[in-house]
Amino acid sequence: MFIDTEKGSRLYLFSIVLVAILGGLLFGYDTAVISGAEKGLQAYFLGAKDFVYTDYIHGITSSSALLGCILGSALSGWFATSLGRKKTLIIAGFFFFISALGSYYPEFLFFEKGNPDFSLLIAFNIYRIIGGVGVGLASAICPMYIAEVSPSKLRGTLVSWNQFAIIFGQLVVYFVNFLILGEHTNPIIEKIGHGVYSVAAESDPWTISMGWRYMFGSESIVAALFTILVFFVPESPRYLALKGNDQKALMVLTRINGIKRATEVLEEIKATTNEKTARLFSFGIMVIFVGVMLSVFQQAVGINAVLYYAPRIFESMHMGDPMVQTVIMGIVNISFTLVAVFTVEKWGRKPLLISGSIGMAIGAFIVAVSNLTVVPPIMPVLGIMIYSASFMFSWGPICWVLISEIFPNTIRGAAVAIAVAFQWIFNFIVSSTFVPMYNLEWGEMGDKFGHMFAYALYGAICIIAAWFVAKLVPETKGKTLEDMTNLWLKRDHKEPIQNEAEPQGV
Repeated sequence: MFIDTEKGSRLYLFSIVLVAILGGLLFGYDTAVISGAEKGLQAYFLGAKDFVYTDYIHGITSSSALLGCILGSALSGWFATSLGRKKTLIIAGFFFFISALGSYYPEFLFFEKGNPDFSLLIAFNIYRIIGGVGVGLASAICPMYIAEVSPSKLRGTLVSWNQFAIIFGQLVVYFVNFLILGEHTNPIIEKIGHGVYSVAAESDPWTISMGWRYMFGSESIVAALFTILVFFVPESPRYLALKGNDQKALMVLTRINGIKRATEVLEEIKATTNEKTARLFSFGIMVIFVGVMLSVFQQAVGINAVLYYAPRIFESMHMGDPMVQTVIMGIVNISFTLVAVFTVEKWGRKPLLISGSIGMAIGAFIVAVSNLTVVPPIMPVLGIMIYSASFMFSWGPICWVLISEIFPNTIRGAAVAIAVAFQWIFNFIVSSTFVPMYNLEWGEMGDKFGHMFAYALYGAICIIAAWFVAKLVPETKGKTLEDMTNLWLKRDHKEPIQNEAEPQGV
């Protein structure tokens, strides 16, 4: 590719960002594949002879990848600092690939196919956890990499494209699951006791034995493509500068910005990275607290409970084909993610987060109220759509934008790792508790009490999240990553670093 060293190349910038964004697509694909596969998987392990596959075990199995996400995100800071952003993404792609094949055929080498015993359940969960490690690494490193190669005036938009890719990956897997299912049907699961279920005799045997396997295995194609493409992207210029490799950093910056601006940007980077690393709380405790709480709220509002169990939720509303409604929800999600992509640099981060929180609360309360009184089935479906759409233009993309940009250079790797680890911890908490909470029964309401309680709780958390953003989260629109150093030094009443350069570069 010809690069104008005087002006730089937007095409070059977009091409390397596109590869990183593919990691976001894999993130979405891996986390949402369970939505179509979980009922077939449940039916398969309900056939076990050596243990009882309960509601609680299924909740943990459906969410086991999130344990890997916690581990991967916690280790991402060490990987990003020690090995670099590029090598970490290659490792993530390898984990995605191994997980996809292992989840498709967990019997590999050690077990008999068609015998769903407890040992096989453990093996399946190990493969899902391996994929989760890949997701955890990618979820931290992809937006970090994009932020570190992007000019400040494009950074919010380009990092938002990563969230678009996550949602697009979820939409793709909704379609793939739908196509794999074809004319087959999901198994019919009947409740036979508290938290215990059985498979109805009329259930489709193909879905139980093979359908869920093809859904998990389909991810291997995208994982292989991503891993190969990462070999062709450059290392982040900020990582190169942190390691003292100024010449290579300048080369990458020049290809993006042109030689004049690249030289200025490299000087700005070096001004804030004279200390190769800094103690985590060098800029005060508030920067870490804000980053962690952004992650906590992104999950505590309950969105992934909807994304992971969408077909099950729509089935409980008794309104048409739940797989079709899940695909429609995916289209709505991706459409509203584009709202953030095209407005984040115009409206700013905080207005989108606050308005999205309010919209989510409205949608969640609609679903909660729908379970207290008799309403047309369209009402809770619309409530779910409003709730999901509001997340997609706010907490979905904007949380990742803020996490990738609010931390100063010298603590970014470690701080992002901590923030993203908290995100996956709360993702696991929300996802693993949703099914038992959703199925809670009380008095004459029966399981409608659980339906109501879950969404009332999520709606209340959305209101708290809006307050948190309004009071504590700084607006970062138009600021360089180097500006973050001075912002937090001033908040902690420390002397800011002198830098007169205009905030226009990477």
